[in-house]
Amino acid sequence: MGTMLRIPTLEKSYGQRTILQLADFSLPDGIYWIKGENGAGKTTLFRCLAGMHPFVGDIWLDEQYHPQKHAQAYRLRINYGEAEPLFPNFLTGEDLMALVAETKQSPQGQLSTLCDALGIGDYRYQRVDTYSSGMLKKVSLAMALLGQPRWILLDEPLITLDPETQITLLELIAERQKAGTCFVMSSHQAWDDQLLPINGAYQLANQTLTAI
Repeated sequence: MGTMLRIPTLEKSYGQRTILQLADFSLPDGIYWIKGENGAGKTTLFRCLAGMHPFVGDIWLDEQYHPQKHAQAYRLRINYGEAEPLFPNFLTGEDLMALVAETKQSPQGQLSTLCDALGIGDYRYQRVDTYSSGMLKKVSLAMALLGQPRWILLDEPLITLDPETQITLLELIAERQKAGTCFVMSSHQAWDDQLLPINGAYQLANQTLTAI
């Protein structure tokens, strides 16, 4: 069964400054990459798509789910991984990931499988204020992959990861894509299609998305 993320209109402003102004934009199932300079609005776009930011307009997932009209059902079907995650220092990785696993209705054993694959291991039981930037990123990616979402949004997914974990992540994305999950990734750098074939690429500039 195919899936689609469709944006009839989306406008996001901070005060008098308009950050995003999209119209008639849609993504069928697949893997997509969005390029944008720092400050272009990539993170704002992803947070709107993830249902975390208020905005003016509409986003539809499979023509059935809207982030404001069907908040819980929408959020079960779309996950988001931050570029540079920040977590409360007094919590452990396990505290964070277990909460997300429950919220996202994660299948039994999925969390442990992801922790093993991403090299989190026993660090999951330590407080996050002991984590390196790479370990924080691994925990964030594990949370983004939990559950059975139709779409996963990954903001700068490869930064701060060691080369081995980068390869593992790309393998996990390819595996999930074959099972029907779609991905939108962002970066300020060019995407190497040899690392992971993508279905389309877009430039975010001047408040809008353009195919490249």
